[in-house]
Amino acid sequence: MSFTDLPLEARPREKLMALGPGSLADAELLALLLRTGLPGKNVLQLAQDLLDGFGGINGLLHAGLDDLRRVKGLGGSAKRSNLAAVLELARRAMAQGLKERELFESPDAVKHYVQLQLQLAARPHEVFAALFLDAQHRLIALEELFRGTLTQTSVYPREVVTRALHHRAAALILAHNHPSGCVEPSRADEALTHTLRAALALIDVRVLDHVIVAPGRALSMAERGLI
Repeated sequence: MSFTDLPLEARPREKLMALGPGSLADAELLALLLRTGLPGKNVLQLAQDLLDGFGGINGLLHAGLDDLRRVKGLGGSAKRSNLAAVLELARRAMAQGLKERELFESPDAVKHYVQLQLQLAARPHEVFAALFLDAQHRLIALEELFRGTLTQTSVYPREVVTRALHHRAAALILAHNHPSGCVEPSRADEALTHTLRAALALIDVRVLDHVIVAPGRALSMAERGLI
């Protein structure tokens, strides 16, 4: 059945206008954005395949441009750029909502924010970042501080201390990714965390957590009792 063969009340645009956007399934909302399908596959089927391929809306929300380029049916730059723009708007809206609330004492909120804002899981190389917080643990700034290779990155405690002083931070949350896919902290990760805690303690800045991110997963060292 082609998209145009659907009854009017089943077509996403008509359904939205009649019943509101809340009445539409995820695939129907995505179909409105995609607008057209492929030969032999209507836009609703394409939308559902896209959701299935990324594991639902949450997975799609973390997709980067390179991920979208690999999807058959999104080869056209206009369709791909439209989808990327909407996903970025959604990410920014969610990140702003987190930033405006005092949620950074919750490991789950921290993991979600880091995955959403930095998209660390999609990086092919190690990236080390820091969230600088005020005394109420509200976000002051998020900075990507160092980049490395597939297996390691060089982190300089003096630079982290300098940035903490620059932002007049009262606390920090550290974050980095493991491109290997394993989120278990290595001995080097634990040693680095302890080194940074000691260096930052000299300027009265607390390290609240160190989050390790991999595709589809994140680990809080605070939850593990390692901080």
